[in-house]
Amino acid sequence: MKLLTTLVMAMCMTLSLSACASDAIIDEQLIPETTTSTEDSGNGSDNQSNNDSNMTTKMRITVNGHTLTATLQDNATARAIAERLPMTLPMMDLYGREMCYRFSESLPTDNVSTRGYSVGEIIYYPPMHSFVIMYEQNGENFQMQHIGQIDSGVEIFSGIGDVDVLFEAVEQ
Repeated sequence: MKLLTTLVMAMCMTLSLSACASDAIIDEQLIPETTTSTEDSGNGSDNQSNNDSNMTTKMRITVNGHTLTATLQDNATARAIAERLPMTLPMMDLYGREMCYRFSESLPTDNVSTRGYSVGEIIYYPPMHSFVIMYEQNGENFQMQHIGQIDSGVEIFSGIGDVDVLFEAVEQ
């Protein structure tokens, strides 16, 4: 009986995480707001160090006329997201706890771990290529790469439903 209960719980957790994988949302729905300018940052060997020192550390998030800010980590996934800014994503409201967008291809990761999350945390769920804002807590642990943290106001997502969300770099 314990084995059956454990098996059923494992299947439920797997199914709940896979819901973030809606095939209806694909990368073609990513709508850039503006084109990003490319500046000459020196010769080839200097490009990487200049890109690292110019890493976007703040991101503005606009949803239904409300603006939030987030602090990004300096890791491979956050850099890949920052390179895509600005972007408008059609995000799904899932499980009453998260806003989710699934990229059609994977993003780079460098520190994936299985753990719990905090409210306002921005994460990447590698198995489904999901970019996620966690806005309510349910105590679940799962595989994720930390991208950043919304500074305040994450409660705006509670009950909002599926919505387009604009992400922009904040000039520093």
